[in-house]
Amino acid sequence: MMMLTEIQRNVLYASIISDGEITKIYKNSRRKNNSYREHYGISQEEYRKWKVAFFDGLLYITPASQCVRSASLELFTNLFPHFYRKDGTKYLPFTLIKNCLLPHFIAILYMDDGSLSISFRVNHIKKIIYLTPHIYLYLQCYRKDELEKLKDHIFTTYELSFRLSARKDGHGFILKTTSVKETFRFLELIEPVTKTCSSMLYKTSWDFRYQKEIMKWKSKYPDYTVVTSSSDRSKPYSPDEIKLLNQLKEIGYSTNEIAKVLKRSYWSVTYKWQDIKKRN
Repeated sequence: MMMLTEIQRNVLYASIISDGEITKIYKNSRRKNNSYREHYGISQEEYRKWKVAFFDGLLYITPASQCVRSASLELFTNLFPHFYRKDGTKYLPFTLIKNCLLPHFIAILYMDDGSLSISFRVNHIKKIIYLTPHIYLYLQCYRKDELEKLKDHIFTTYELSFRLSARKDGHGFILKTTSVKETFRFLELIEPVTKTCSSMLYKTSWDFRYQKEIMKWKSKYPDYTVVTSSSDRSKPYSPDEIKLLNQLKEIGYSTNEIAKVLKRSYWSVTYKWQDIKKRN
């Protein structure tokens, strides 16, 4: 069986759970192995090219059919029963998901099947427009008990809090961040993965999206102020935080311990430390 890197596993498993599929082998087919397929709209082509680049030729794009594909491979034959029941419906394979620990996993789930949804409140007396952003993962094709386990995995692995939110389609539930603070922590977590995918900035960058929202609202209310409805928004590291991070590393603090001191997420500290080392 073809060996995948850790990043490739996280990206591929999230893709199969979300927009992708492992093709079925029908009776009398001459194929011995399953393959991968992922349809996309033309507006998503740049994102699919970005995703395919993780795989060193394992996946490729067929522009005419707007698909990401693979050859028929033993890899996908072995993976098929992990992701599909005997009746052909998808389910979440927690024997595999429990080993998906990189931010790439949650980033791909989100970019494939999520949205940065913004509700608003207009205060005409104060002339302020309050924006409230939330992350949604539209995984309603999975059962409630499966989403509960995925929610727990996300919390245990990334220290991010999601809750189930009711829907009328599919199995009736999707996942949603529990607060504005968690929304920004989520975007902070995936930023090291997603920052090179410019076509997805409308989903992955609050600064990009916030400027778009300001332009939209200013056209309607030119003299109003547009603000985020939470004062807990995650901010860039201050010089004092960077200095303290360096000091704590020097005296042997672990990443988890530093995260608690700085009141940041584990992954935020991890990637900030990598960034600091690159600059030195």
